[in-house]
Amino acid sequence: MPPRGESGRPAGPPPGGLKDVALRRPLPKAVLPEALPPQAQGRPVKPGGTPAPPAEGTRPPGGPRSGLGERVGPAPGPGAGQGGRGAEKGPEEALSGRQRLLKGVWPPRLTRAQLIVALLLFGLGLGLAIQVRSTNESSVLRGARQEDLVRILDELDSRTQRLQDEKRRLENQRTELENSSDQAEEARKQTLQKEQQLGVLAGTVAAQGPGITITIDDSRGSVESDMLLDTVQELRAAGAEAIQIGKVRVVAGTYFADSGGAIQIDGQKVTQPYVVKVIGKPEDLEPALNIPGGVVQSLEKEQATVSVRREKKIVVDALRSAKRPDYARSSSR
Repeated sequence: MPPRGESGRPAGPPPGGLKDVALRRPLPKAVLPEALPPQAQGRPVKPGGTPAPPAEGTRPPGGPRSGLGERVGPAPGPGAGQGGRGAEKGPEEALSGRQRLLKGVWPPRLTRAQLIVALLLFGLGLGLAIQVRSTNESSVLRGARQEDLVRILDELDSRTQRLQDEKRRLENQRTELENSSDQAEEARKQTLQKEQQLGVLAGTVAAQGPGITITIDDSRGSVESDMLLDTVQELRAAGAEAIQIGKVRVVAGTYFADSGGAIQIDGQKVTQPYVVKVIGKPEDLEPALNIPGGVVQSLEKEQATVSVRREKKIVVDALRSAKRPDYARSSSR
């Protein structure tokens, strides 16, 4: 017997008719289009094997439909049915490209091979730096001419010869003192000779002999006291026995100073041009000043004019008074 409604009449079909009844029935489980091969989805496949995206406005086949062919809901997105991996991005996918690059570069991960290569490169760089420095230090002699190198060698030979002569002279003096019948007279004679020599070195007596004269014309005032001191040191190293600058005798205790654009030697002002008289062997003194990077080139770099003249007789007549030491005493007994 058909069911009746509240008014006693037979209950009719529910509103909406058979269509609503069909919609209320459970739909069969739809097959996801992503699970099907691209050919089954109706999507063309590119030559590289990558399926082309579906054209706009088309419906993927196999989506859930109603009984009348209407689409019930949106097609499931990519990644659906795969455990939710496409639902949300991981922390690495949320980072930008620059952040991923920095994360891969820093902090650095050094391996043993990379550390060994770094040490080898450091050693190579250090060796190159040392080689460049040593090359720069010896660049003056590397760029020197053959004549300059020969002159330097001759100067070294002359210094060696002077030292050997001094050694032989001292040995002869010792032999004379040992073999002389009148040792007292020989000792007095040698004492007088030593006094003369020490008087020349101390500047207490005048001296004369062969040597050179140096004239330094500094019209721009660029020559300073340290340059004159370098000149004196170079002359002493070449065998100068007596030196006089202007009217000042240069001895072991001589000092140089700059004062108001002028140069003072032992407290006395020296005027331009600076004239330096030197007693010694001219063949040794002149090459010592003209070597590459020597005194003459250094003065010429300061726009000074330097002339060196050899002379057979030079008189050094500027004298200094012998000063008695206050504290130093002879240690000989």
